Amino acid sequence: MAGNSQRKGAIKKSGKGNPTAGSGGRVKRGLEGRGPTPKAKDREYHKAHKAAKRAEKAAATKPKRRTTGDAEWIIGRNPVVESLREGVPINALYVAEGAERDGRLREAFQLASDKGVKLLEVTKTEMDRMVGGGVHQGLVARIPAYEYAHPDDLLDLAAKNVEKPLIVAVDHITDPRNLGAIIRSAAGFGAHGVVIPERRAAGMTAAAWKTSAGAAARIPVAQTVNLTRQLKAYQDAGCMVVGLAAEGDVSLPDLDLADGPLVVVVGSEGEGLSRLVSETCDQLVSIPMANRLESLNAGVAASVALYAIAEARR
Repeated sequence: MAGNSQRKGAIKKSGKGNPTAGSGGRVKRGLEGRGPTPKAKDREYHKAHKAAKRAEKAAATKPKRRTTGDAEWIIGRNPVVESLREGVPINALYVAEGAERDGRLREAFQLASDKGVKLLEVTKTEMDRMVGGGVHQGLVARIPAYEYAHPDDLLDLAAKNVEKPLIVAVDHITDPRNLGAIIRSAAGFGAHGVVIPERRAAGMTAAAWKTSAGAAARIPVAQTVNLTRQLKAYQDAGCMVVGLAAEGDVSLPDLDLADGPLVVVVGSEGEGLSRLVSETCDQLVSIPMANRLESLNAGVAASVALYAIAEARR
């Protein structure tokens, strides 16, 4: 049939109802809007898009901060009260139902109120479960997981303060109380931070927080996977590295590196500096003693050395 577009070889005539004719049809569809203009950062060739991509790449390559993992518990009335006094960052205080109200408990309540620490009451059974059956005396405190700085942050802090870096590194210190004492001395004598190994070393536990007397809230503590490698990185950044050793080549009063960019390495309580760390140090420094048989633990040795360095920098 003529004009039948369904017939093989037929050509459909133009006219009314033909979507390809006139100003309608294909032309009309071509004039339809394409929606709102994409934002600059979403346009592939726009400079804002390229800047956003660079920022994403930088964020992906920046080292992530580590944390201690789970929160920790401070157990018992005396430890909790002392921790509150020393400024340990407690985020919750738990008291067992029916616990005897004595002077320590009342002081804990008052300190928690003054510091804005929330107070929660739980059953004794629940508290036993929370602390794994430890002797809690009806009072426990919860401290948050500690967020470690990156070792490079300590150099950045010195640069920000327009100061020559002074960093304390600890080599396999396993006693958290010694670590806390070192952190306290580092804060007191103007160090820009403390670096600790990730493995086989004390971390920022409740005991370290308590011994630091709250100094860990005022000075960054960084964690590194490989201490020797990190010391070399500090050397590449322009720092001299000195290690405290009983048989050091240089006596502490004769240290002539004190007023420059410096990293002080404190060895473990029993064995001192490990071989690789000792070999990496630019100098080994000894603390002169009146009696050769006497020795200082890591926390005291760090305090003496940092005092001498602080005096040399004045």
